[in-house]
Amino acid sequence: MSVATKELHFDTQGEVEIIDITEKVNSKLRESSIEDGIVTIFVPGATGAVTTIEYEPGLLQDLPSALERLFPKGIGYEHEYRWHDGNGHSHVRASILGPSLTVPFHDQRLMLGTWQQVVFIELDNKRRSRRIILQIMG
Repeated sequence: MSVATKELHFDTQGEVEIIDITEKVNSKLRESSIEDGIVTIFVPGATGAVTTIEYEPGLLQDLPSALERLFPKGIGYEHEYRWHDGNGHSHVRASILGPSLTVPFHDQRLMLGTWQQVVFIELDNKRRSRRIILQIMG
């Protein structure tokens, strides 16, 4: 088995920005010499998440709305009482969505469904410079 580690880097605007990273991940798979296997996509940090979604305008509105209903900004979070940074909701949302995703690939291309894309979700309440780690195994 071979292992390759790659990274993605980009800046975000903050507060539930959803970024399609599917083609960036596919590009890094093509840079590796590994034809078939799995790739783990990992976000270092406590206020970002990775998942899959159908990247279309309706869902790009529905997901932030659902997160607001489940984990609203306007309620008290112990994290905010301690740190006064206003992003307690960001940490809770990120922990529920999760920092990683593992996807199989074949011929150096993610094996996703027709309407499925890999997305990074910026959940912090401010702009961030993000790094995504790709651990490619096969």
